Amino acid sequence: MITRTIDRNFANMRLDRFLRKAFPEESLSVFFAILRKKKVRVNGVIGKANQMLQEGDTVCIYENLKSVSNAENTPVSNSWGKNSTTAKKDSGWKKQELDIVLETEDYLVVNKPSGLASQPGSGTRPGESLVEYLWEWGREQKLDFKPTLAHRLDQETSGLLLVALHGDTLRDLTRLIREHEVKKFYLALVKGNLEKDKGTIESSLARTDNAKGSKVKVDEKGKKSITHYSVKSRYNGYDLVKINLETGRMHQIRAHFASIGHPLLGDTRYGDFALNRDFKKQYGLNRLFLHSCRLEYPWEGKNTVQDCPLPKELQEVLNKLRG
Repeated sequence: MITRTIDRNFANMRLDRFLRKAFPEESLSVFFAILRKKKVRVNGVIGKANQMLQEGDTVCIYENLKSVSNAENTPVSNSWGKNSTTAKKDSGWKKQELDIVLETEDYLVVNKPSGLASQPGSGTRPGESLVEYLWEWGREQKLDFKPTLAHRLDQETSGLLLVALHGDTLRDLTRLIREHEVKKFYLALVKGNLEKDKGTIESSLARTDNAKGSKVKVDEKGKKSITHYSVKSRYNGYDLVKINLETGRMHQIRAHFASIGHPLLGDTRYGDFALNRDFKKQYGLNRLFLHSCRLEYPWEGKNTVQDCPLPKELQEVLNKLRG
């Protein structure tokens, strides 16, 4: 018999999901079988796949699992922190890659640099994404939960991200984001001078996927998308805008501003490619000019605000424009 006690990371989770999380090396068919055969009990009562677990519950499995010894009364703990894959060991993870703006008991706020992918994926070398750096940091801190991003930024975008350090925190943060209680602000440099100092773009966006990668386009049949903006500084032929996202669609800022004829500088998907090339030569911009500069969110009864100034390479571009 295998016994596990539910801690805060697995509280308010379905029993079948808990089994998959706690024993990742086992196949789904194994869990379906032991549940069907009534070989899982929660606090002494036969467990059902969809029942919600509470902190302090005792889960007993009356079946040997290949990946787990038959030790009894072992508190639940993610096995992720015990071993690093060869890929992660070979990646040369460096602490300086992780810029922690705020560290609390429950979550982090990190500043992601441009060029670093938020998550592993095609085109990203194993061990070289922000979340994998966070996992390594978590191992050093001896956390019993994989640090998990509550939201993401495009690889080319820099700036602030929320990272959960516990399962219950992750659920709280994702709920806040889903209910639009997390306000996200960005700074972007756009082509041309906008007609109004303030405005809102409300075009619906639809996603398309092809061999060259995913994009979004304005489509009345797409998902509702709302971007608020205000002009912070005007230059000769360019505007620095501060943006507040009401919705968080993929590439929303980039697609919205391109759709009104003001694409972001350095945007290789939606931008003015000839202008990007000339701008790079003249002002040295080697990346997308888009930065997540502020997060506002309620936490423990207080409104929390985190700011992050423009990175040096973007500030230097503005200095040259002013000059």
